[in-house]
Amino acid sequence: MKEATIEIRYPGNVISVNHYTGRTRQGGVYVKKDARLWMIELGWLIKAYHIEDWKLPLQVTCSGRFKDKRSQPDLSNLSKCTLDAIEETTGINDVNFRWHDGKVSYGEPTLWVRIEEGK
Repeated sequence: MKEATIEIRYPGNVISVNHYTGRTRQGGVYVKKDARLWMIELGWLIKAYHIEDWKLPLQVTCSGRFKDKRSQPDLSNLSKCTLDAIEETTGINDVNFRWHDGKVSYGEPTLWVRIEEGK
């Protein structure tokens, strides 16, 4: 079974489902600049694994290290931005992803996104 663990910086609540998009004056939705840059960074890190060739559904587990308990997000709130970045990079529809919250620790903010091939 194939798997990949990507280590990426945690940019703060900008990638939370509650904050990563904004609305235009015309009523449209856009991805905020800082969230878009993080999504592109994650996409480039994922490209090397060619997960678009893996067996579906993909298991995606996000673990994180955060400054303190107060700055710790609900990991499930990071799923939308993370899965959208994977979808944009690979072209795999996000219905083929299974999200799992991983472990949390404290220290220098970092995220680990683990992707596992389906069984």
